[in-house]
Amino acid sequence: MQILALETSTETGSCALWQDGAVIERICPPGRSHSETLLPLVRELLAESGIAIGQLDAIAFDTGPGAFTGLRVACGAAQGLAVAADLPLLPVVSLEAMAAATGAEQVLALLDARMGEVYSASYRRRGDVMVLQGGIRVTAPDNVDLPSADWLACGNALTAYPALAERLGAALTLMPSILPEASWLARLGALKLAAGEGIDPALAAPLYIRDKVAKTISERLSEGGRA
Repeated sequence: MQILALETSTETGSCALWQDGAVIERICPPGRSHSETLLPLVRELLAESGIAIGQLDAIAFDTGPGAFTGLRVACGAAQGLAVAADLPLLPVVSLEAMAAATGAEQVLALLDARMGEVYSASYRRRGDVMVLQGGIRVTAPDNVDLPSADWLACGNALTAYPALAERLGAALTLMPSILPEASWLARLGALKLAAGEGIDPALAAPLYIRDKVAKTISERLSEGGRA
């Protein structure tokens, strides 16, 4: 099984190639847009591995939540490559990939949603699969639910909102350095492909959770910011 994975939901984009359990990952160069760097990096990765697009079994991509522009980059690139090579797509939720990367059994995944908000989701491990408990939420940091003490919390929202980290850290183990990575998208994508969860590229779409990209001028002024 050979799966290409594309991840651009945060500032740290990446791509990875899964080959029967072995994973090779490449990180997008910092300081440049994912739209500029992702596809050249994919071509480089495949060339180094001696793999043509048509030899892949599927393409996994980070469906979100995350940065609006970044999600569109990964989704669009995945669709273009999949249509050209007649491949199924494997949407993977960014928070699920983060939870899987911790290795923990019960994980609260927290991603900075900007605008003073946090994307959050709780997962329990069932074998190799992370099972979502409830739904994915976008809330103010103060409204993130506190799970029981035997859970782990991960993600960059813990760094972005110190008060949140302080509140959760009193009861939970914290892993703030965890971000979505293409290597974990590839691993989860392999499980989804084996379970027959591939979709037609035409059905692929980013998971935004909210439909607002930025605060209005009046909202920024009311919070003491500048127009």
